[in-house]
Amino acid sequence: MPVDPLHTAGSPPRSAKSQPPRGAATSPVEVRRSARRNRTVSAYREGGRTIVLIPARMSDAEERRWVTVMLDKLAAQESKRVLGDSELADRAERLSGQYFSGRARPDSVRWVTNQNTRWGSCTPSEGSIRLSHRLQGMPEYVVDYVLLHELAHLLVPGHGPRFWRLLEAYPRTERARGYLEGVVAAERLPHLPAARGE
Repeated sequence: MPVDPLHTAGSPPRSAKSQPPRGAATSPVEVRRSARRNRTVSAYREGGRTIVLIPARMSDAEERRWVTVMLDKLAAQESKRVLGDSELADRAERLSGQYFSGRARPDSVRWVTNQNTRWGSCTPSEGSIRLSHRLQGMPEYVVDYVLLHELAHLLVPGHGPRFWRLLEAYPRTERARGYLEGVVAAERLPHLPAARGE
């Protein structure tokens, strides 16, 4: 359907707070401010949380902006590592628990190479979810959205209002759909001939 892109360290911190920033990752975020840090911002994963290190003098608005930037950078780095089928299944289980109270329980979740017109598919009668290999290397939040989309089909078969209400729980639904629509649009652009040397 055209409306559905799936189917076409420093000194002790002055303040440390857990916050869910706009469009945040699913893990808690802890911001640590350091007086020794002048301009650099860095982030890393520690256990189940994300640590973002920023200069102590940074305003709250700058902090929010940099947290979003660093979360996106971490997600991009992590998405370069291709998840295996078992990791994909673990991810689906985690997402189902977080957004659907664990009600969506697929029997199998795997990558496939024969889906070139769909990002994912679900066969509710078999409890199987398949994701296109074309998603590998895309940002983590996009893969999570496609997984959630297919998990939702285990609960609601079609694309009616009940289905889309389920996906409203995921804060990056619109962003992920926009990303996928952009990929599809780019694929449809005419390819320009290579420039010839003079």
